[in-house]
Amino acid sequence: MQMPIWLKSTKAFILDMDGTIYLGERLFPYTLGFLSTLEQLGKEYYFFTNNSSKPLAAYHEKLVGMGVPFKKHHLMNASEVMIKHLQDQGIRDLFIVGTRVLRQEFISKGFLVDQKPECVLVGFDTELDYEKVRVACDWIRAGVPVLGINPDLNCPVEGGMIPDCGSIGAMIESSTGVKIEYFGKPHTHTYDFVLERAGVREEEVVWIGDRLYTDIAITQNKKAHSILVLSGESTSIDIKNSRYRPDWIVPSLEELSSQLRLL
Repeated sequence: MQMPIWLKSTKAFILDMDGTIYLGERLFPYTLGFLSTLEQLGKEYYFFTNNSSKPLAAYHEKLVGMGVPFKKHHLMNASEVMIKHLQDQGIRDLFIVGTRVLRQEFISKGFLVDQKPECVLVGFDTELDYEKVRVACDWIRAGVPVLGINPDLNCPVEGGMIPDCGSIGAMIESSTGVKIEYFGKPHTHTYDFVLERAGVREEEVVWIGDRLYTDIAITQNKKAHSILVLSGESTSIDIKNSRYRPDWIVPSLEELSSQLRLL
C-alpha cells in the first residue's frame, strides 16, 4: 500500500503499547529506531494503553526499564480517562473489579471503595476471583450503574493472548443482563482526552495500534487517521471481517519507520 500523503502533515502519533511497541516484557527490536525516526522528523509521539491491570506509574517504570525515551505527560492510560469522567460526574464511591494496584490507584485519587457504591467499575483484573464477580453482579442487579475501563477482549502477551477487561465484562453482562458502558479506546471520552493532552487538531493526529475494534475504531467518522500494525492481536483475516477500516496497514513499526524516512 502506497504511503499516504497525510503522513506529511501529521504532528502527533498516538501509539498503543501492548502488541505495538512491545509484546509482554519484550520490546520489539525496531521500536527505538522508529521513535528515533519520529524525533528526527520533528514529530511528537504519545503512548496510550487500554490496559487497566497496572497503574500509570508501572508503565512509566516499564518503559524506562526498556530504554524507551518519552516525556512523562506523553504517557496515558484508560484509567486516567475514567478517573476524569468520575470526578467530573461527582462520583466517589466505587466497587472495583480490578487488581489491588488498580484499586489503590483510585483510592489515591480520593475515591472510596467497598462501601455502598455509586458505581461498579470493571477493569482488566489479572487477580480475578469468583467473589468479586458475585458481589459486582449483586450491586448491578440492585440498580447500581456499571462502567468498564476498557473493552479489550484479549491482551497480547508472549506466547499468545490472555482474557482482558471486555471478556470479564461479558461474563458480568451475561449474568446480569445489563450492558456495560466502556471507556478507553475507542470511546469518545478518550479521543477528546488525548487531543487535549497533545494540544493538536484532530486532523494532525495518527492513531497506531494492533487492535481493530479499539485502536482503529477510535478514528471512525473522525478527522484523525489510523494505522494498523500486524504485530499484535489483529490478523489479515480479522481485517476482512471487520467493519472498522484502518487508513493504512503495515506489518509493524519497522515498515512504517522505513516509509517515514522517505518524507
